[in-house]
Amino acid sequence: MTWGTFNEGENKAVPEGREINPAYEIQAGDILVSRANTRAYVGAPVLVGNTRRRLLLSDKSLRLVPSESIDKRWLVHFLSSPVARDFISKAATGTKDSMRNISQQALLEMPIAVPPLAEQQRIVDTLEDHLSRLDAAVRDLGAAHRKVFAFRKAVLMSLVPEDSPESWEITTVGEAGSIDLGRQRHPDWHHGPEMRPYLRVANVFEDRIDTADVMEMDFSGVFERYKLEPGDVLLNEGQSPHLVGRPALYRGQPADVAFTNSLLRFRARPDVLPEWALMVFRRHLHARRFMREVRITTNIAHLSSKRLKNVEFPIPPLEEQKRLVQRCEELLTDSDALERALKHGLARAQSLRKAILGRAFTGTLVPQDPKDEPASALFDRIRAEQAASGKGAARRARSPRKTERATKSGLPPAPFTAATSAPVTTIQQEFEL
Repeated sequence: MTWGTFNEGENKAVPEGREINPAYEIQAGDILVSRANTRAYVGAPVLVGNTRRRLLLSDKSLRLVPSESIDKRWLVHFLSSPVARDFISKAATGTKDSMRNISQQALLEMPIAVPPLAEQQRIVDTLEDHLSRLDAAVRDLGAAHRKVFAFRKAVLMSLVPEDSPESWEITTVGEAGSIDLGRQRHPDWHHGPEMRPYLRVANVFEDRIDTADVMEMDFSGVFERYKLEPGDVLLNEGQSPHLVGRPALYRGQPADVAFTNSLLRFRARPDVLPEWALMVFRRHLHARRFMREVRITTNIAHLSSKRLKNVEFPIPPLEEQKRLVQRCEELLTDSDALERALKHGLARAQSLRKAILGRAFTGTLVPQDPKDEPASALFDRIRAEQAASGKGAARRARSPRKTERATKSGLPPAPFTAATSAPVTTIQQEFEL
């Protein structure tokens, strides 16, 4: 389950001979919510379209069953809105961002402002029109980004060819320079007399060092060993398999900085330009050469210094290195600028999506119509449905119809501002999980 998409192909088989409860089978039209996931996807909702038979709910998912008086598409969009995401982020538990949990009870206590059914449908129609055009723009940006990536790969592969000219020296990374692993982090070094900044894998991107989040630890007596010098090339030692070995050139900023053992440092020998070494490593990254040398543990690939030393490293004559470095910069400068513009466009699209969803669920996206059936009548109909099924009384016995829990959550429900303002309730009062 990811935003707006149900992928029926992502499943596992129940062991043969295990008894199956058909009540857990997923049906077209189900609203599913991710109960346990990363911070970005915990609580992610999806409306199931046509799907294969014999797919079952797992313990990592919840099925939300609204009243017939609630538009399912409207409810799924609400669960993706900023106000709902903020509530889920605060209510989710877990100490690691890689696995957060939203309990059934916490989800049921989410405050929700429900407009009349006719207005729900107007919101969905307008919202999906806006979002479909925004999705098309995002797809175009993604296609352009893939073309930039392909162009960058083509440039690097052509300037650092697999079959090198006879005038080039063909050696290994270990022969072309020295390789060192950074210092291991330890709680005992969080404080000390010689606190120094250090770079870690989160700071090193392809041909870019991000200095926005540089941490410090105590390097008493060992700082000179791990201190970076301008011209050092840093490579990710541990990463996802296709990003392991991602390199960047340290150009002196931030100053007086060290590095940790999530990174490898390559320091070129005198007849190898650091910029040329960066080109070689970028070429290996795009050719996925490093992936042949990694060791994988729990989805993280590790590139040891021993294995890196044995990777091939072509060395042209020094003047040829200078010419190729200059040519690479000429070819990639415009593509790098375009990539930055594309990333800015994607960030704006994400902000625009949040803004559109925010307007949709604060009553300002579509006009309200005084002729609509009041939302109070909708609630009366929902309660009648619940009473007829015998569920309403039990639910009210468990949790009286109050908005105290919404207030205790610290997240005031967003009011609808026009004439037909929506009553505020909680998911528990109106829906079934």
